[in-house]
Amino acid sequence: MNYIIFDLEWNQSQPNDLESTVKDLPFEIIDIGAIKLNSDRYMIDEFDQLVKPQVYTRLHYITSKIIHLHMRDLMKGNPFPQVMKEFFEWCGDDFIFCTWGTSDLVELQRNMRYYFMTPICDGPLRYLDVQKLFSIAYEDHKNRRSLESAIDFLKLPKDIPFHRAFSDAYYTAKILSVLPEGVIENYSYDTFILPRKRSDEVHVQFESYYKYISVEFNDRREALADREVMSTRCYLCGGERNLKRKIKWFTSNSRHYYAVSYCQTHGYMKSKVRLKKTTDEGVYVVKTAKFIDEKTYMEIRKKWTELRDKARLKERERYLSRVKK
Repeated sequence: MNYIIFDLEWNQSQPNDLESTVKDLPFEIIDIGAIKLNSDRYMIDEFDQLVKPQVYTRLHYITSKIIHLHMRDLMKGNPFPQVMKEFFEWCGDDFIFCTWGTSDLVELQRNMRYYFMTPICDGPLRYLDVQKLFSIAYEDHKNRRSLESAIDFLKLPKDIPFHRAFSDAYYTAKILSVLPEGVIENYSYDTFILPRKRSDEVHVQFESYYKYISVEFNDRREALADREVMSTRCYLCGGERNLKRKIKWFTSNSRHYYAVSYCQTHGYMKSKVRLKKTTDEGVYVVKTAKFIDEKTYMEIRKKWTELRDKARLKERERYLSRVKK
């Protein structure tokens, strides 16, 4: 399997002409650069093309300043469908996409949909977010550095300018090529296209946690009533029964829900449900589960108790207010 590390630059409507923004294409790709690494993570090929704009034919001044391109340069490029045809032929048959961050795959698929092109896949797309992998390897799993900052941290040579699609793909490939072997197993899923049926939902177990990505639901209520969404099975034991919950599902913001269960074999398991909106005004769920120590369990329990007590106080105040009336 090869690694296709790519980066995009895109244009948008002018700041004084926001009404001209095309709803289905807020960002039009104008530059794509990519590096191909083989299975040993050695560089074997490259791809670099400009895209001739069809929607936003005036280059946003900030975009022009950052990437040092002018509209006359872009007009020499080829239309997006032609560039993408050549790009996918160059990618080959056996590869995984790799990007710095999460936005490039979203915009790539949005541009493809605008031109009625065949989707990359028919569900969530597995890929490598090298920015996240860098954090896993060298930081706290949560911090997200800029690309140049990561290059500086690793003391890798900066031999071409940043902020063009090809150069940023080149530097991302450099970072990927030196990451520890075990780190690159922490792949991500792009959810531009969701599972279409329950059998296609994503259930994946990583070294330290489990992830689930659901189909689309009509609304939050339907999602939270779903048995699979709210299940708390031990992903290490592999059983079908839910674990006994030490802390029932609770939330502080109606978007993230938490619960803690207990497995006799593996201990406390924290589950987290995140509700995310879809383009069709529905919602889907990303659920994660991981095992925690007793100290973390007590911290979550304290938060749950505080929220429960606040809710009870508010309910009592509402009751007293109704009684007085």
